[in-house]
Amino acid sequence: MADPNDTRGASPREIHIEKKKTNWLAWIALVLGILAALLALSRCNRHDDAVVAPAPAGTATTTPPVAIKHVALPGGRTVDLQPQTLNYDLQAFLAGDAAAPRTFTFDKLNFDTASAQIRADDKPTLSALAQILAAYPKAAVRLVGYADARGSDAANAKLGADRAAAVGAALTGA
Repeated sequence: MADPNDTRGASPREIHIEKKKTNWLAWIALVLGILAALLALSRCNRHDDAVVAPAPAGTATTTPPVAIKHVALPGGRTVDLQPQTLNYDLQAFLAGDAAAPRTFTFDKLNFDTASAQIRADDKPTLSALAQILAAYPKAAVRLVGYADARGSDAANAKLGADRAAAVGAALTGA
């Protein structure tokens, strides 16, 4: 039997060891797929506010005209109302024959934080509402005030009641 380590008289045997090749393309595709999935998940339910650049100085900006309707009230009075607002919808409800009760929500009546003081910007809305309610004296109205959740429940309940009372006082005062 011949000794395998004996290299005398025989040609040396060559041993060739081939390195296993790594398929980098598959790994790169996997990493890119994971990154794409993470990016897609990070954008789910994200609502970015639109950034609007101010108009350059010297250019006139025009806002589209707001549709105002002159609405005739019982008793011969008229009031100017913007469609799709509380006052417009309430007046149409009171003038119609739809079944009561119905809930309406102020769309442009806000209060400063922790305040029941009516802001000057909201007084025209309340003035128009007072005219509408005066034209329909048999209408029964219940005011409900709300507050955000920044304070205690008791403080928020009191603030909501104070806000409703302020609106009621403004309506009866008008």
